[in-house]
Amino acid sequence: MDKKLIAICGDAVRELRKLPDKSINLIVTDPPYNLNKNYGMNQDNLEFNEYLEFSREWLKEAYRVLSDNGSLYVFMGMKYISYVYSILEQEIGMHFNSWITWFYTQGIGKTKGFSPRHDDILLFTKHPTKFVFNLDDIRIPQKFYRSVNNMRGANPGNVWEFSHMHYCNKNRKKHPTQKPEALYERMILASSNEGETVLDPFLGSGTLLRVCQQTGRKGIGIDNNPEYIKMANERLSSPFTGFDSIDERMKRVPNDLNDAQIRIEYIQNHIKWFLANHPDAISEFIEEVKQKYGNKLIGSGQYTLVEQLNE
Repeated sequence: MDKKLIAICGDAVRELRKLPDKSINLIVTDPPYNLNKNYGMNQDNLEFNEYLEFSREWLKEAYRVLSDNGSLYVFMGMKYISYVYSILEQEIGMHFNSWITWFYTQGIGKTKGFSPRHDDILLFTKHPTKFVFNLDDIRIPQKFYRSVNNMRGANPGNVWEFSHMHYCNKNRKKHPTQKPEALYERMILASSNEGETVLDPFLGSGTLLRVCQQTGRKGIGIDNNPEYIKMANERLSSPFTGFDSIDERMKRVPNDLNDAQIRIEYIQNHIKWFLANHPDAISEFIEEVKQKYGNKLIGSGQYTLVEQLNE
């Protein structure tokens, strides 16, 4: 087991209290939403005020352990998100940065009322302006090549589309709320640097530690269910062929790459910029390149070179 990746079995608040002040660079976590889900060791069904007090306790500890330039991403259901927002801003004194909507195309079906198709993620920072945000590491491909565009890509915005972790996904674990790895990839790349320490006080199936492992971060995960700790450690030991999800825009090939030299340089850079953690998506990207620019690649003698990028 990598000593830089630690899965701790225990109560989130008690284990957080053992961590030194300002020792964590980033917190990304998906706490229980108090929706009566079965997490093995406990049923997620506290009374309203009990849940708020539970949220208050762990959020205060999260603030204490967070470095001065650190950030907190917290998933939260609609019933309690406004209360969590208020605790973070009004009681703890953190600084609101972004309200992210994770949109997915399939979810719970309802016959009375509208079926939910999104989750929400709050991003708060400890300092209003001095915090890590690596925009270049999370950009998405442009739709069109223009000399005035930043061809490193565009800001992904605050509405993110990633597929749910369907039960047919080969990486799906026996956990009721497993999140896609690429969702965590974006947050971790954006708000931490290589070698820094990222924490998840509600580790669940171990997604955060897996992403830290593949992106060069140190990781600490806490969960009170020993089965989930075992699950997380097993994930860390399994071979890596690419994260289990991807923003489909990462495979997008810009239109109007008509200059031969610019085109080949861009195609090579695209794989490095956008698909570094998604080797299993490279072949699909190369096929789209050949579909869109096949004749131009042949005419410029670049067709074979592009095919070699998939080897």
